[in-house]
Amino acid sequence: MARIKKDKGLTFTIMVVGPSGCGKSTFINTLCESEVLPKKDHGNAEKAALEKTVAIVPTAVEMEEDGVKLSLTVVDTPGFGDNINNEGSFDEILTYIEQQYDSILAEESRIKRKPKFQDNRVHVCLYFIQPTGHALREVDIEFMRRLGPRVNIIPVVAKADSMVPQELAAFKKRIMEDVAHYDIPIYNFPYDEEEDEEETIEENNELRAMLPFSVVGSEEEVIINGRRVRCRQYPWGVVEVDNSRHCDFAKLRYMLLSSHLQELKDMTHDLYENYRTEKLSKEGQL
Repeated sequence: MARIKKDKGLTFTIMVVGPSGCGKSTFINTLCESEVLPKKDHGNAEKAALEKTVAIVPTAVEMEEDGVKLSLTVVDTPGFGDNINNEGSFDEILTYIEQQYDSILAEESRIKRKPKFQDNRVHVCLYFIQPTGHALREVDIEFMRRLGPRVNIIPVVAKADSMVPQELAAFKKRIMEDVAHYDIPIYNFPYDEEEDEEETIEENNELRAMLPFSVVGSEEEVIINGRRVRCRQYPWGVVEVDNSRHCDFAKLRYMLLSSHLQELKDMTHDLYENYRTEKLSKEGQL
């Protein structure tokens, strides 16, 4: 993994996509440890009707992670997957991602570059899958297939505490079988056996085996055995957000904001180069 310079701040952009009510806002607020995305009232029919079209909303968050300043941009996509026909949703999100690439392409073509030009490319798209216990829905397959060539997609099982461990393990296995069957291009922690260190290969294999990440979000803190923990409380007990025996949240957070942050940025640049080549070939410039 690339080592991060402690004296220099980093920028990183996360997009969250998934149907209304699957816990995206709670997840992001838990990830950032602050209220970044306001909670939505999904019981309000009028508000729900207004969100039938995808509204792409970037929000900037200043954080510090492992002593490194991090300027995080969270791109929310409210309204995704709420229609019978979601073609428009795919197009809106794909257009947004490609517009960021177009901005880079235009800047690279300038004789005099802007010193304060802002790179807003989306480095990772967390795709939230509803915990149905069955398999990927058609909308899930189509979205990931359509956007995989343009952005690093990491599938996430939302509200994983709604399943017992055996159900969750079977569901995750089925999802990955679908990913292989439909040839869906997700970010699967690639490595080079000849070039990468053994530690990197081991870490990537461990993370790959967790796909799709099962997450539980909660902004509620309670004291358990003298410890302050973020958790969801049930009559039968508690599900601790940061306990890796309960869900994959802690591993996913560390991977995104620390261990694989630079790797995801490097992969995004590769995806941009592919887009750039395609676009310039079409325009007859290559």
